Amino acid sequence: MKLKLTLITLLFSLHCIAQDYNVDMQVYKSDVSQTSYARDSTANALVIYDYGNSFIDKETFWLRCQVKQKIKILKAEGIDRGEIEVKLYKGKSSKERIKNIKGATYNSENDEMVKTILEPSAIFREENENYTLVKFVLPKVKVGSVITYSYETQSRFITKYQPWYFQGPDPVLYSEYNTSIPANYDYHVKLVGGRRLDVNDVTIEYNCLEVGRGGAADCTIRKYVMTDIPAYKPESYTTTSLNYISRIEYELNEVKRFDGGVDKLSKTWDDVDKELKTDADFGRQIGKRSLVKNLLPSNIISIEDQLEKAKTIYQFVLENYTWNGKSERYDVSVKELLKEKNGSVFEINILLENLLNSEGFQVYPVLISTRENGLPTTIYPILTDFNYLILKTTINGKDYFIDATDPYLEFGELPFRCLNQYGRLMDFENESSWEDIEPQGYSLRSHRVNLNFEDDAFFGKVESKFTGYHSHGPKQRYLENPIAYKEGKINLNADFLIENHEVIDFDKTKSDFNEILELSIEPEIIGNKIYLNPFIFKFFTENPFKLEERSYPIDFGYKDIYSYSMKLHLGENLKVAEIPSNISQKLPNNSGTFIFNVESNGNNELTLYFKVKFDLAIYAPEYYDYLKKFMSQVVENQNNTTIVLEK
Repeated sequence: MKLKLTLITLLFSLHCIAQDYNVDMQVYKSDVSQTSYARDSTANALVIYDYGNSFIDKETFWLRCQVKQKIKILKAEGIDRGEIEVKLYKGKSSKERIKNIKGATYNSENDEMVKTILEPSAIFREENENYTLVKFVLPKVKVGSVITYSYETQSRFITKYQPWYFQGPDPVLYSEYNTSIPANYDYHVKLVGGRRLDVNDVTIEYNCLEVGRGGAADCTIRKYVMTDIPAYKPESYTTTSLNYISRIEYELNEVKRFDGGVDKLSKTWDDVDKELKTDADFGRQIGKRSLVKNLLPSNIISIEDQLEKAKTIYQFVLENYTWNGKSERYDVSVKELLKEKNGSVFEINILLENLLNSEGFQVYPVLISTRENGLPTTIYPILTDFNYLILKTTINGKDYFIDATDPYLEFGELPFRCLNQYGRLMDFENESSWEDIEPQGYSLRSHRVNLNFEDDAFFGKVESKFTGYHSHGPKQRYLENPIAYKEGKINLNADFLIENHEVIDFDKTKSDFNEILELSIEPEIIGNKIYLNPFIFKFFTENPFKLEERSYPIDFGYKDIYSYSMKLHLGENLKVAEIPSNISQKLPNNSGTFIFNVESNGNNELTLYFKVKFDLAIYAPEYYDYLKKFMSQVVENQNNTTIVLEK
């Protein structure tokens, strides 16, 4: 009775959200006549019905997956949804197949629904070394069309059971996935993304798979349903979409043979620790002081302060060995790196580990996955999830994560690509463990402006300071070409004239970059009034958040602060006629602040203060609407603030 009520509730809710679309494979006249989707006015297409059914064939023992979709084309940009691609993988002794490709396009002509069938001539194959790409193009697809298609794939590759993507580039009204998995196949099942299943039903089919001599297996039958799924739309401040698109994935854990034997495929972290400890490309090169004997010069070895010595060893690696851009954990050779002077991230950081280890530092390698590679699963070990290596050491009670691939990073800073929440610390004497990876402190971008008014123009200077992750780009651009760096500032800022430019105490090994600009500004003068936008430098010229809805986190990577102050010396010939109102805004839970303050005192002086502070490196999707409104006000303030002065 409970299940029946659940299904009735689900069907009722689907009727409410479907907006007269019929959530099944049959196409109705009302499906074709509809022209929009109220919940997402920006959608190029709408997936009305999405169905999958995967099972092990009783005769061939191949994995079969049947797919059906019904899609409404809403805009011209969605017409390409009628071009379907299916990738079939090839192995050494087998290759995947595709069967029963069918498709049709439904259009409205003279107030009648017209169906056009997919012809065999519109099905194409492209052969590659590792896969076959099957393409089919549905006929007469245009804005307003409803398209349907179906096919079946067959595969002997069952290590990863057929995954299912509930979410994609278009909103989905209804997505259903059915699986039948024999009991002798034990899979790790992972639901990715933050959305919950509307239906997650389980039943048992007895003796679904039979072999000779009375061997048989029961099957676990599952039905997964998600409804009203928003489109995944990429936007700024995120990692790879694979972290957040709602889907189900499988990893084969073990196979129970009918003769009673068990083939275990997945591993525990204890298994992985033992494997990596003896791995020729990894564990056997860790802590080998003989590899780096007599490599460090005596002036480094003689340093007594431990932190200074560690920083100097780190700098020694940066100055003598270059990262070649590769990060594979294969063919790793520290000896080859010492010879060629360039190598992969594993080679460079293992060299650094050996050098620090040889001087008595306790150093641990940490396997991570970069932001573009996706978050590694923590449920069970999958070594292919990791594509990068950093180090962790503790000096005077403080932990440092280090990576010697980027000469513009200070000791204890990681490249931005490495800021992906956590990694696996490999301790071969005890056991590996998960480590949170989050930059400490704030990264800052600050401008202090001091101007005097003279001869209908403002003259003065700007002191700019960049720290943490805001400093990396300026440091690199300046060091590579100081002249081009200055010219770039001139070209990007047409509102003022740069009279002089000076970089203060430049040191690429430090986590800051400081510069001074001497400049002049000709403001807008109408009659006896002067109009000035005080923001010579703008942190945000437009709102980076534009989506109606965002279902994945806002990932800045680090906490940061944007600070801007201005002091205007008006002299005796100017007075303040109009100043903007002050602003004070906060994000929920005090997770961010925006302050704007303008004051005029009796000494013919006007001061302005602006500050935006983000106190979280990662904001949950629930913050999106708040961040969107927050940033809208920040951008509006910088673009449209005007101070009016009067002669």
